[in-house]
Amino acid sequence: MAGRQAVKAYLDLLSQPCRAVLIFLKHNKIPHTLELVALRKGQHKTPEFSKLNPMQKVPVLDDNGFVLTESDAILKYLATTYNVPDHWYPKLPEKRARVDEYTAWHHVNTRMHAATVFLQEVIFPNMGQPTNPAKFKKALTDLDGTLDMLENMFLKRKPFLCGDDISLADLLAVCELMQNSFDCLFQPMCSGRDVLKDRPKLLSWRSRVQSALSDSFDEAHSVVYQIRQKFTAKL
Repeated sequence: MAGRQAVKAYLDLLSQPCRAVLIFLKHNKIPHTLELVALRKGQHKTPEFSKLNPMQKVPVLDDNGFVLTESDAILKYLATTYNVPDHWYPKLPEKRARVDEYTAWHHVNTRMHAATVFLQEVIFPNMGQPTNPAKFKKALTDLDGTLDMLENMFLKRKPFLCGDDISLADLLAVCELMQNSFDCLFQPMCSGRDVLKDRPKLLSWRSRVQSALSDSFDEAHSVVYQIRQKFTAKL
């Protein structure tokens, strides 16, 4: 877009929604600069970042002075503001509504339940806090129910969650579920868990999404791959 500077994306690439934003920017060749914000170092609590986002959360997008938070809002803004293929966030009301339907459901289902499993199985033990067996069992049950809905309500017999082409729904979902696919490789006492391993329909979907995103997917996940390699070397 003539006369506009590259957008600034404030991201921590250990965050699933942040990786989704970076993948979208890279894949669609939207000019951008990456501003890394390390949550583990408390960089989101600095006065400078707090002025940018008083909620002290990532991702944050700064598009020539227009500052936006929340991954869902950021992705939809980029899809409607920049020249990207229509399949990401279709203009046709019925198709767009399907994407909105999933993204509204995503935050209190796929994201919440996948993140809870990851916290209980990976983050807490590596912080010296034992996993709560009851909470972990409930988290796995909740995630299992979410995966059932992904298969039977959203995916059904379609190639992607909202139809024949990849959309923002697939991007948000795959980043969450990739995190859980790495659980066993973050965990010194590895259980070998991949939450999709007994779900061939979702495994095929994940493979299609990764293929559609090509290099941008691996580039955004490079920091996760590096951590995986370090833990694998220790094991």
